[in-house]
Amino acid sequence: MKRIAVLTSGGDAPGMNAAIRAVVRTGLAKGWEVLGGRQGYSGLISGDFFPLGSRNVGGIIQRGGTILGSARSPEFETHEGRLKALSQLHRNGIEGLIVIGGNGSQAGAYELSQLRFPVVGIASTIDNDLQGSDITIGVDTALNIALEAIDRLKVTASSLHRAFLVEVMGRKCGYLALMAAIAGGAEAVIIPEIETDPEAVAAELRAAYDRGKPHAIMVVAEGSQYDAEGMAHYFEVHQKRLGFELRVTRLGHVQRGGAPGSFDRLLGTRFGAASTEQLASGEHGVLIGLLKGVIATTPLADVVANKKSLDLGLLELAHLLAH
Repeated sequence: MKRIAVLTSGGDAPGMNAAIRAVVRTGLAKGWEVLGGRQGYSGLISGDFFPLGSRNVGGIIQRGGTILGSARSPEFETHEGRLKALSQLHRNGIEGLIVIGGNGSQAGAYELSQLRFPVVGIASTIDNDLQGSDITIGVDTALNIALEAIDRLKVTASSLHRAFLVEVMGRKCGYLALMAAIAGGAEAVIIPEIETDPEAVAAELRAAYDRGKPHAIMVVAEGSQYDAEGMAHYFEVHQKRLGFELRVTRLGHVQRGGAPGSFDRLLGTRFGAASTEQLASGEHGVLIGLLKGVIATTPLADVVANKKSLDLGLLELAHLLAH
């Protein structure tokens, strides 16, 4: 193997740049040329590659986002689009590809591997919903950003004796919301995995007030049945009966944009280095992840075929600790 490429796809995550840096420098140490693919699979289809040297990745480990850019690519979801991408890889003399991203990105990596092209995936998504890794690049930083917001809002909520709702990211997975609620000492949490009864939530918040708490904090995942907008509307309509109003803060993409913390810098670095080792060994079609504290590989076929489940026992713990 003489030339490889690396790309980032899907939602950006703090720590992606650390992974890119590690891929480039460990690849160069093996005597390879390393190319960067711009704008995810869209750049792969158009052949938008550029050479990456050691200095190109200097000073990026502390930066959020991705220097390669990222984009959704509906065209790559088609067989014709993937054949175009494969043609560009061969045309540019690329012999191996490293894909940094989440579920959709690794589904694309799997499809390329089915076309017999050497691909290795790196687990990166702030949702932490990717099979094959206990924790993914970006999760720790995003969680700490959410936690800082909750801590700040709790100060205001206590001062004014108010209830606050904090909406965090998570369209299909409530991991961030659940962990932020536990670590932030929230009184209630709403996640997509469980149906929500707004009356029961209101009762939880009222019970917290009756127990003498000067505030009430509710954490909601954006993909929940009752998201921030839905829950706020319900409380507004029934405010007179419920006896209190609900102030809403949506964190949105603020969680993606932070500089990566030490954990994500180290995780991205370890995953990046492991990905080039995997290509060098001739074993590909796998995802690099962290399982039981050890860098491990999972076949991409298993990654795309299985959905990572949330430990709902932690939801019971969140309810218990809220009292």
